[in-house]
Amino acid sequence: MSSVLDNAQPINFYRPDYHIKTPAMRSPEYVQMSTAAAITLGLIPGRMYRTACTHCLNLLVTYPEGCRANCAYCGLARHREEARDYADRNFIRVDWPAARYDEVIERVRAGAGKGQFQRMCISMITHPNSDADTLVLLKKWVAALPHIPVSILSNPTTMEKADLIELKRLGAEIFTVALDAVTPAIFERTRGKTVDSPHRWEKYWQAIEWAAEVFGPERFGAHLICGMGETERELLEVCQRIKDRGGHNHLFAFFPEQGSLMEDWPAADRGQWRRVQLARFIIDYAGGRIERMTFDAQGRLADFGLPESELSALIQSGKPFQTSGCPGKDDEEISACNRPYGDSPPSDILSFPFALNEMDIDGVRRQMIGKIKKGLLNHNG
Repeated sequence: MSSVLDNAQPINFYRPDYHIKTPAMRSPEYVQMSTAAAITLGLIPGRMYRTACTHCLNLLVTYPEGCRANCAYCGLARHREEARDYADRNFIRVDWPAARYDEVIERVRAGAGKGQFQRMCISMITHPNSDADTLVLLKKWVAALPHIPVSILSNPTTMEKADLIELKRLGAEIFTVALDAVTPAIFERTRGKTVDSPHRWEKYWQAIEWAAEVFGPERFGAHLICGMGETERELLEVCQRIKDRGGHNHLFAFFPEQGSLMEDWPAADRGQWRRVQLARFIIDYAGGRIERMTFDAQGRLADFGLPESELSALIQSGKPFQTSGCPGKDDEEISACNRPYGDSPPSDILSFPFALNEMDIDGVRRQMIGKIKKGLLNHNG
C-alpha cells in the first residue's frame, strides 16, 4: 500500500506462488487478510505511505461460496458473485489476499512485522460455517500467540448469546458489532429485506446488549459508517448510546466500493466527517455528552459542548482524526487497528493511520472552517 495506492482503485499485489484462488481456499485452513496485513507479514511486496506497518492483523474467514449477505455498500456482497471470484473481490477499498492460517501464525511467531502487532482481529461473514470456524481460528491463535490479544468482528445474524460466552471463554478479549447504518431506515435500505439481505436492526442491537453483558465495559464496540444519508445528530446519538453501555465507537467514512449497489453514492462529505470524528472522540474519551452539543435544523453540529480552549487542544493533538478501532497496548485513545487507507487514498486521508503532523492538522482545520467557531483555526485557541 505505497504511493502507487494514491487513487481510488485497489492494486493487485498477489504473488503467483502465494495466492490460492477458489475453490481450494476455505476457512479455517485459509484466511483472507487486508493488503496492509499481507505487506506487514511479508507475504506480498509493497510499502505503506507514511507508516511502516499495520498494528492490527485483520483476518477474514473465507469460503468459495462467499458471504451470503447482500449489503448495498459492501465489496463482498452476494450480488457480485458473477462479477469476480469471491477470493478476488476488494473489500473496504483494498484487496484481501489469502494465505494458509498456519503460515500466518508462523510468520508472526518468527517476528514478521517486527513485533509491532498489538492485536489480531477475526472478521466473520454470513456463512453457515463462519461461527464454528471462528472458534477454531481463535483457539489456535490463543494457543500459539497468547501475548497478542484477539478481537472478534461478529456476524450477529447467525449468533446467539451462548456464542459470545464461548468466544470469551476461549480467549477473545473484545467483541465488536458492525452496525454500520445508524438508523433503522438506513439499515433496512442498505442491509435488510430491501436489498434481499438477512440482517435485522433488532438482532444487531441485541448482540450489542449481549456484548455489554458478556464482555463488559471497554471490551466491546460498534462500527458506524458516516455518510450513508444520516445526519450528524443521528450518528452521534448512536455513539452516545454505545458509550452509555460501556462500549467504544469505531468510525468509518463511507467510500463507494466499485461494483457495489452503492458505487454511485458520493463519498462522505469531508466537513461532516471531521465534525463527527471530533464529536465521537469527545463522547468516547473527553467526558463530553451529546446533550451538551447543539445542532442546526439539518442535524449538523453547531457546538461541541466544550470550552473553546479545550476543543482547540483536542484538534491540535490530532488524536480525534486517527483511525478509530480496538485499542492498542500503549494508549487506549489510539487504535491498534489503524487500517491504512481503508476509506480513502493517501492523497486525501480521512482516517489517519499515524499521528498527524502540523500540516495534517492544518488540513483538518480547513475542512472544518465555517462549520465550527473560526477561533479553532488558531493553534493557540
